[in-house]
Amino acid sequence: MSRRRGGLAALGAMLCVAAATNASAAPGCPATSPDGFGPFGRGSPPARASIGKGHVLAGVVLSAIGCVPLGGARVELWQANVKGRYVRALSATVTTDRSGRFRFEGPHPASYEGRAPHIHLRIVGRGYENPPLAVRAGARRTAWLGTARACPGRRLSNRLGEGLRRLGRC
Repeated sequence: MSRRRGGLAALGAMLCVAAATNASAAPGCPATSPDGFGPFGRGSPPARASIGKGHVLAGVVLSAIGCVPLGGARVELWQANVKGRYVRALSATVTTDRSGRFRFEGPHPASYEGRAPHIHLRIVGRGYENPPLAVRAGARRTAWLGTARACPGRRLSNRLGEGLRRLGRC
């Protein structure tokens, strides 16, 4: 997805979740380690699809088992203000539709303390454990999403902006 508004590049993401015994060894699909989760408020962010204008983050969440769309998953998003503080006004929770799709719109993420502009997100889906991930504006990379409870000891990975990649089965 590409889009420009007010001179700011839109951010699109395809979140493809697939189980793999060793995702880092999967041919053509090297994974990166988690970016960290950072300090956030307690509880889930408020349910809303927009917190402002400037960029769009959209994607599809797929199940580790069979790579089928994961409808009803919660996508929790946080971004910091220009002072590097995570405030509730810059957080949201969106729920995927039956096709696993979600869309979030907000101000372009701020850069602070030398960090690139980014948004933290956590995918919460029934039957999955999902460590969070930071998405840099314009990022096209792989990042860890979590482990499937149905596949103990196996990690799920996520390709941002590069379409569906199937990494294996339980």
